[in-house]
Amino acid sequence: MAEGNGTAAEAQPQVKMSVLAQFVRDMSFENLVAQKGLTSGEVQPDIQVAVSLDARKRPQDHQYEVITKFKVTSKNKTNGDTLFLLEVDYGGIFHVEGVPEDQLHPFLLIECPRLLFPFVRRIISDVTRDGGFPPLNVDTVDFLALYRQELARRAQAQNAAPTEQVTQ
Repeated sequence: MAEGNGTAAEAQPQVKMSVLAQFVRDMSFENLVAQKGLTSGEVQPDIQVAVSLDARKRPQDHQYEVITKFKVTSKNKTNGDTLFLLEVDYGGIFHVEGVPEDQLHPFLLIECPRLLFPFVRRIISDVTRDGGFPPLNVDTVDFLALYRQELARRAQAQNAAPTEQVTQ
């Protein structure tokens, strides 16, 4: 019986992952406070952070590009005016082997962004500080929960689509 267990363990491939490159694909920072000439006494910030993910296979074997997209909006609580808008698309090129095909999609959209997150957090902090605001330290993102929300959203959209077609 021990041999059977050892054989089963040997049959499963070992997961290998390495980060080949990291990069800012696109970034935009709009400081509307400076453009409008507001003073800090007139500002009570309300900050919203939206995160989206994208992953795709590269032409090379076992290579994938994963992009984390952060949209940070700060609005003035008193009047709803936008104070600043920061959009960052931060990517990584990953070499991934040994992940079963049915687990590859969640692996790319959960594990890879987890590795990229500290770097994009630092960029957001630096850009907001350099833009004249207190450095924004974005809360840790739960990429597993984000992935599950996206699956639920897609399932709901897919279930709703046939119903809409039938009622029309």
